[in-house]
Amino acid sequence: MHVSRLPIVPNFSQLFTIVAAALLLVVSVPAAQAQVTEFRQAVAEAAARDDDLVAFYRARNFEGIWSTNSDRARRNALLTAFAAAGDHGLPADRYDPDALRAQLQAASTPSEQGRVEVELSRLFLQYARDVQTGILVPSRVDSNIHRQVPYRSRLSTIQAFVQSNPAAFLRSLPPSSPEYTRLMRQKMEMERLLADGGWGPTVSGSKLERGDSGANVVALRNRLIAMGFLARTNTQSYDDSIFNAVQRFQQAHGLAIDGTAGPGTLRELNISAAQRLQSVTVAMERERWINRPKGQRHIWVNLTDFTAKIIDNDVVTFSTRSVIGANQSDRVSPEFSDVMEFMVINPSWYVPRSIITKEYLPQLQQNPNSVRQLIITDARGRVVDRNAVDFTQYSQTNFPYSMRQPPSRGNALGLVKFMFPNRYNIYLHDTPAKSLFGRETRAYSHGCIRLADPFDFAYALLAPQMSNPEEFFQAQLRTGREQRVDLSAPVPVHLVYRTAFTEAEGPMQYRRDVYGRDSRIWNALAREGVVIRSVRG
Repeated sequence: MHVSRLPIVPNFSQLFTIVAAALLLVVSVPAAQAQVTEFRQAVAEAAARDDDLVAFYRARNFEGIWSTNSDRARRNALLTAFAAAGDHGLPADRYDPDALRAQLQAASTPSEQGRVEVELSRLFLQYARDVQTGILVPSRVDSNIHRQVPYRSRLSTIQAFVQSNPAAFLRSLPPSSPEYTRLMRQKMEMERLLADGGWGPTVSGSKLERGDSGANVVALRNRLIAMGFLARTNTQSYDDSIFNAVQRFQQAHGLAIDGTAGPGTLRELNISAAQRLQSVTVAMERERWINRPKGQRHIWVNLTDFTAKIIDNDVVTFSTRSVIGANQSDRVSPEFSDVMEFMVINPSWYVPRSIITKEYLPQLQQNPNSVRQLIITDARGRVVDRNAVDFTQYSQTNFPYSMRQPPSRGNALGLVKFMFPNRYNIYLHDTPAKSLFGRETRAYSHGCIRLADPFDFAYALLAPQMSNPEEFFQAQLRTGREQRVDLSAPVPVHLVYRTAFTEAEGPMQYRRDVYGRDSRIWNALAREGVVIRSVRG
């Protein structure tokens, strides 16, 4: 089907720019100046549909920043940065320095040189955004990624660039966090590993344990050696050295540490180096999305790791296991950053409407005296007599009541919740369901983050503002009444999702893609032209 398209009409400022540049041609000038005029007109025309580039070049009277001999250092710095784009996990073909050199050499007329000038500026701005704040728009990949990417002004970026040392400016664009630096180092090491054949053959069998021997144990031994978890050995039996190496592997992959290579451990062992490299590349993109100060003290909740940590000046000072949202469309935990302002000791649980109507209303329709731990209230906050209501007349859309669970040890939120008010109604809290923390995969909640050690977490948060946080907390707890405690210095909270992450010391850490989000991100990166490389050292 043919679809007619209206011609694109520049806005007034763009039209003025083009006309003004064109008028330069009608003035009688010497040949050398005519060439300058032709170059400037070409720059004006090429930049016309980009408001930032129009503003930039207009302020310079349409003079170039790449095209003369005096621009050589700036031009070479850009092409050098482009040559390393693949090291950052960017689409290398988008920034092909050889193709750009060919364009520069082929541009023989002022008009052609003007067009190449603007193309280099356009690519510079694209590279700056890609390497600084990421290739993708997070929410377009997954609607549960509510990441406020810290995009920089394109116009301010190019203006600052021309006033700076070009090589130093380009080096300053990627995230400067230790995590990004270590991820990039790991990426390049794995690219060399892939060029040498990866980790070798996979391991067969469903379970290997201490005392076993044979070809499968030898394959396990060889793979553990290749991965760096086992020193070179000729053993052909599952001895202490293999047992300890399997434990180290399990620790680095978030598995139950039992030293036995069961189905889950073997499944993780057999994931290829290329697939792990995809996770590292995704983690670099994610680090670009959060390329701003995280806070000298901040809370880092890695959903895939099922942990919540307090980090002070890049050092983990407290860590606890967590339970996250179940892998169901309406229960997954979202990703976002906010600021923790207070905690509530002895909290009431104000039941979310989705839980009321989907879980509790059907029970009340069967038996009005079910879920007796919950108080039902009307729109004015008055307690409703259950036996005076016909719950069968209501549906998910017209149920008029609210539900609340008062403070108690059996409260769904436990005895303390930690609040960073947000539109997603997500917070960290205690729970009476302690048995779930012993499981390897802990995705069971309705979306909020449950903590295994909430009291110790509270003590750590309160420590900067009082001399004896434990005594204070316990005194509030003993009242049995709901108590709000403000943090004197609110703490940034980052709910993140990293299937690959580093530690200051020790092996690379990998986790399962519990929600499939990183798989979706990798597929989106691949569509943009990101590839897995193997690089000879």
